Amino acid sequence: MRLMMSRKKATDGESLFRRSIWNATAVSSVARLAARAIFMASALFVVTGATAQPAETYSRMAPIDAYLMDRDQEIALARSAAPASISKDATVLVMTPTGYETAVSGTNGFVCWVARGFASASDWSERWNPKIRAAGCDNPQAARSMTPIARLRTAMTLAGRTDADIMERIKAKLRSGDIPPLEAGAMCFMMSKTAYLTDLGTHGMAHVMFYIPFKDGTDWGANAAGSPVIGGNYWFFLPEHAAEAAALPPVSVVLVGTPTWSDGTPAAMAGM
Repeated sequence: MRLMMSRKKATDGESLFRRSIWNATAVSSVARLAARAIFMASALFVVTGATAQPAETYSRMAPIDAYLMDRDQEIALARSAAPASISKDATVLVMTPTGYETAVSGTNGFVCWVARGFASASDWSERWNPKIRAAGCDNPQAARSMTPIARLRTAMTLAGRTDADIMERIKAKLRSGDIPPLEAGAMCFMMSKTAYLTDLGTHGMAHVMFYIPFKDGTDWGANAAGSPVIGGNYWFFLPEHAAEAAALPPVSVVLVGTPTWSDGTPAAMAGM
């Protein structure tokens, strides 16, 4: 019995040591990613840092076909954003040439979808990158208050509307209540192993993302030294848009890395 207890203590100690190593690696990896990229609004927010830019530049929108996917593949990718216990009963959206439509009606209030770069902040350097496939699964609160913003932004972008037009429409929808204010507890799973979030590093990161009604994430300890939490403004990436952001409801996103992908396999966060 003593031998068994000793072995158990050793095993527990080894497990704790491994978790400690993973935590240290995760914090380091997330910090590096945060310096480069804040991943997307609504189900998607990649943050690109000033000193680390993608090898390619994307100065204009590609032909719409470059952003489209096979319908069944898009459904599968969208579901891969969250563990199957959640995504199997979620509503699934797919993008068409005119915007998102419901491909599968769910029962648990979650909405899984695959964001393209132009669903993100208009000043993100990879917004027109046709490789972006940011799978996210919004919980019911986010599905009601954040997904509609990304859907509107996507539809108007595909219709060729200007960024100014899009932001004015979003503000009008928020004022009228057609898009409700951010709900408490809004969050998104972004744990897909096959998503493509950015040209940088290994192109992805397993994480969960929270939407908060503040101008920044300091109350969450975001971006503090040693903190595993990354934070950034939802509306714009660059600080020169601070005045425009101030005219919109305060919304920030905070990201926390996860040790596994949605299928339960280890997420190799080192080397991001």
